[in-house]
Amino acid sequence: MLDYKQFIDLWFAEDIGDGDHTTLSCIPATAMGTSQLIIKEDGVLAGVEVARAIFQAFDPELKMTVYIHDGAEVKKGDVAFSVTGKVQSLLQTERLMLNIMQRMSGIATVTRRYVKALEGTKTRVLDTRKTTPGLRMLEKEAVKIGGGTNHRIGLFDMILLKDNHVDFAGGITQAIDRARNYCKEKGKNLKIEIEVRNFDELAQVLEHGGVDRIMLDNFTPENTRKAVEMIAGRYETESSGGITFDTLRQYAECGVDFISVGALTHSVKSLDMSFKAVK
Repeated sequence: MLDYKQFIDLWFAEDIGDGDHTTLSCIPATAMGTSQLIIKEDGVLAGVEVARAIFQAFDPELKMTVYIHDGAEVKKGDVAFSVTGKVQSLLQTERLMLNIMQRMSGIATVTRRYVKALEGTKTRVLDTRKTTPGLRMLEKEAVKIGGGTNHRIGLFDMILLKDNHVDFAGGITQAIDRARNYCKEKGKNLKIEIEVRNFDELAQVLEHGGVDRIMLDNFTPENTRKAVEMIAGRYETESSGGITFDTLRQYAECGVDFISVGALTHSVKSLDMSFKAVK
């Protein structure tokens, strides 16, 4: 499980500041109660464990009872969990918890839809770095909960030579050689992926070698099939650029190992849910 403490402190500072004056002014400190998370839209639940961390960080005496766990498919009207404790604590954690869970569940829901569309093929759906600053780890965790696969987390855990790197380096071979030499000099054991924009660049990579994965950027399905045949299992393959849900299956049937989809995280609708008092 991820360590959320550094994030939680920042989230509370942003939301509560010097105090939730609405709650503090009208709810007695001794008042006790229970609230439950009600699902208002069909989807995939994600963020339960983050919610637990939020409640515990704010008030360790809050008692959470989970009925539905991360990764489960939920329907409108389901109750995912209930929390019992001080009413002041329930009210002050409500919106933060909902913001996180709605966002994560939205991502998990869309990811599950993509994963199901790929059933029967060998292709796995990848996320990208097109994430909300400060929330990347949560959003990538939501992709995993939805059944997707994380690409690199950031710029530090893989080398991805994209078009600008290649152009600034002076070409395909220069970019690959510099990346390999860098890893050797720094003692870094990093996978190297390179993006190709056309068959000429693909031919250069195949002739030169020295990479682990080839990204086929903005290739049509027809050209993707041809490119996969040229690569013939020598390297992992990834399709990227302009791929929609409607065209996803076409690319998978070309035999690519991965399809990266920025839409998993950059433009997802949150899953509707509410945290209501149990009377």
